[in-house]
Amino acid sequence: MFSFFKSKKVNINSIHLPDFDYQITLSSSSIIQWSDAEDSIHISKNFFNIPPNIPNTNDITQLRSFYRNSINQVNGGIIEVETFRLQNFDAVRTIFKIPQQPSGMVYLASLTIPFQTCSFVIKAQCNEVDISGIRDTIIAEKLLNEKKIQLDDNGHKGWFIDPYDSALSTGTLMNKSELSEYDSYFPEHPLTLARNIIKAIEENIVFEEEVYKLKSFFNK
Repeated sequence: MFSFFKSKKVNINSIHLPDFDYQITLSSSSIIQWSDAEDSIHISKNFFNIPPNIPNTNDITQLRSFYRNSINQVNGGIIEVETFRLQNFDAVRTIFKIPQQPSGMVYLASLTIPFQTCSFVIKAQCNEVDISGIRDTIIAEKLLNEKKIQLDDNGHKGWFIDPYDSALSTGTLMNKSELSEYDSYFPEHPLTLARNIIKAIEENIVFEEEVYKLKSFFNK
């Protein structure tokens, strides 16, 4: 017997994100973007109908090196690169920092959900506005008082560090104030907001049935 019902093709609406009460500012078959009223927070859902361009490996060190090299090309740096299971799917969580001109940072938290023939990438971009450097200054003073960092001729010794390889010094390095343990001190800081948005998406994302038929990207 022939079936007259074709399987639904995977598309950008095959996943659903929680509602953050932001306005849609961009919508197409490959991207839907929402922005807040101040235009300082942008959340996007991206669908790539081609094989992913990330390494097909379970080696987290290789993945971190790939993302580090990529973001270093725009003078950015990594704060987090982790693989995990998002419901029934492999996923990569990344958080990057990218310098703004004339000052401040852009924090970009992303979830990549790769499959053999396509991928979804969810991004939360939060820009540092008006409060540039406040978090850094307060935590640097705290760590100096606790003797966890020191002053030297180059500034604060031990302040800047790659989160996974202390021997590296390329790009814009993470500083100690950007550790997640300090987010509760600065609930409105863009890095805190980016982390919280991505966490909310991880906890509330919904996948349509057609996504479950896709083949995993990573080697098992």
